[in-house]
Amino acid sequence: MANSSSITHFLLLPFPGTRQLQLLHFWLFLAIYLAALLGNGLIITTIAWDHHLHTPMYFFLLNLALTDIGCISTTVPKSMVNSFWDTRDISYAGCAAQVFFVFCLFAEELYLLTVMSYDRYVAICRPLHYETLLGSRVCLHLAASAWACGALNALLHTANTFSLPLCQGNAVHQFFCEIPQILKLSCSTSYLREIWLIVVSVCLAFVCFLFIVLSYVQIFRAVLRIPSQQGRHKAFATCLPHLAVVSLFTSTSFFAYLKPSSISSPSLDLVVAVLYSVVPPAVNPLIYSLRNQELKAALGQLIPGCFQEQ
Repeated sequence: MANSSSITHFLLLPFPGTRQLQLLHFWLFLAIYLAALLGNGLIITTIAWDHHLHTPMYFFLLNLALTDIGCISTTVPKSMVNSFWDTRDISYAGCAAQVFFVFCLFAEELYLLTVMSYDRYVAICRPLHYETLLGSRVCLHLAASAWACGALNALLHTANTFSLPLCQGNAVHQFFCEIPQILKLSCSTSYLREIWLIVVSVCLAFVCFLFIVLSYVQIFRAVLRIPSQQGRHKAFATCLPHLAVVSLFTSTSFFAYLKPSSISSPSLDLVVAVLYSVVPPAVNPLIYSLRNQELKAALGQLIPGCFQEQ
């Protein structure tokens, strides 16, 4: 039995099956990863290039795209490399870095989604106060606070998790280093400290989710009073996909970190991890670009013929 001081590397979850299935996993993750990089990269480039998009909504969207690139880059490339070379190893420092960036960037994503829901609430329900409530200084403070809170949250979890004595081997049953899987390696009741930290973080995340839902309730109430059917359809088409991705991200994250060990299994854990760590960064660009006429128009100017009005 090893303790944490003697562990120099961890073993990630291998994708079972033949060599052909491992390569299939590599090519599938590569396609998703490149799609996420391309989609989020185009959003960042378009918003930075077109001065008409230098507004609070697109400022937060640019930050979300940066966060999505970071989220998927933290977990997917290492899994792809392991599948391609048929290995499982990740260094101790690499595992700690994954835990830090996963927590930091995923917390940052949730905080940004919360701020974006507030932005949409002010724009639709209190349009006359938009410039006052969401000026440039306020936007910078909100974005900086989101990044700072995410980093502080991640630092606490990473330091606490990797200070635990680990004596149950070094096999992490996930395709990236995930705190619930590392806690299973602990041989001390000290892991309860991290459990309580996770509960506190989940409660804060639930407050964010509740704020998002309440914001959209107010938005939908305001939208239903719009006399134009086209205007109502446009507002719903913009807000509903956003709410759907938020719900997927938060529900799967909560399940991954709070589910009882009695219902845990490698296949279930893998599916849940993919749903909250891989799917949102890949689909967010589709939701925020294909359903946004201003962004589509700017992207069409940046890349002529990319989007053409039907």
